[in-house]
Amino acid sequence: MILLFTILLVITSLILILLVLLHKGRGGGLSDMFGGGVSSTIGGSSVAERNLDRFTVGIGIIWFACIIALGLLTAYGSN
Repeated sequence: MILLFTILLVITSLILILLVLLHKGRGGGLSDMFGGGVSSTIGGSSVAERNLDRFTVGIGIIWFACIIALGLLTAYGSN
């Protein structure tokens, strides 16, 4: 069971890294340093950006659940 959650944690970690890198820079942070500060915010976000946000949050919730499950399994010694 621990192996299953560990594998799921590694997979979700890699997907989460890729999803965060796909996001547009919103300005005011490190994205400005690398040239992302020239973006325009007219009209709000597109459907693709909103879906990317939702998918990132969903993967983040799965990632967090894996962390909690691994902590509980490790603490209570389930094999």
